[in-house]
Amino acid sequence: CRLFAVVIRCGWKGEEIMTQILARKKHGIPNGSRLVDVLIVIAVAVICLFTLYPMYYVFIMSISKPQDVLAMNVSFWPTGFELQAYKKIFTDSDMWRAYGNSILYTVSTTVLVIITSVMGAYPLSVPELRGRKYVVAFVLLPMYFGGGLIPTFLLMSKLNLYNNIFAIIVPASFNIWYIILTRTYFTGLPRDIRESAFIDGASNFTVLRRIYLPLAKPILAVVSIYSIVTMWNNWFAAQVYLPDKNLHPLQLYLKRVLVAQTVDLTKLNSADIENAMNQMLSATQMQYAMIIFTTLPIIFTYPFFQKYFIKGVMLGSLKG
Repeated sequence: CRLFAVVIRCGWKGEEIMTQILARKKHGIPNGSRLVDVLIVIAVAVICLFTLYPMYYVFIMSISKPQDVLAMNVSFWPTGFELQAYKKIFTDSDMWRAYGNSILYTVSTTVLVIITSVMGAYPLSVPELRGRKYVVAFVLLPMYFGGGLIPTFLLMSKLNLYNNIFAIIVPASFNIWYIILTRTYFTGLPRDIRESAFIDGASNFTVLRRIYLPLAKPILAVVSIYSIVTMWNNWFAAQVYLPDKNLHPLQLYLKRVLVAQTVDLTKLNSADIENAMNQMLSATQMQYAMIIFTTLPIIFTYPFFQKYFIKGVMLGSLKG
């Protein structure tokens, strides 16, 4: 009766489901254990709890009372409701300037990384390329052996890129690992498609633009999300090459806020102690609010790439 009800509700799909169920019973294939399913759900829930709790903890610290935040009395629920830290963030012109710089660095670098990865991966995926193995070995060599910080700094100085936004954009616009991932994906595409396009008179550029790129959305999503996360969290390069604070990205501004020295109350008179204490309370809560504010773009970016991201990661792992 249940199988008949499935057929009535689902039509031909229900017929297919009924056939699969009967085949499983015929061959003695178990349908699984409810106990195992429950244990898996519990394990996944515990993992999610441990993964999400740090972010949740930072969020409730950012909206709790400053006194409880400084005393670390917040554990699972916010104590009170304060938005002063967020109000100060939204009125901070230096923060918005750093926010704009991070968006500029991230967007420009991601676009350039996609272009260089595709343009570098397509020739290396063509079997007819002469000396392809030697070219691949030559490309892989810098991925394992780098020049180091001092030679790179000297090169940036010689190229007049010191204290220039291109000191952040240019080195990050080319990544050998992304080229290898894209090349591996291109190699897995059927060769018959490319050969058919050549028979119809298409050039390599046409094949790349009209055939390979539409089929390469999963791997391009992987490259994009990796590049976005890397550049959004990058602060060390800006600290080395950008002494001008007006060019600093958001993460470097956040670093300055988090490591800011506190006020020594013993060196103040009684009239200034209260103001200093309020400043310390506000600064402590503002640190948590800044962490939430700087993390939101990455959290909201991932769902747009999730459709292709999982598929691209699996294909890269299987083909690699």
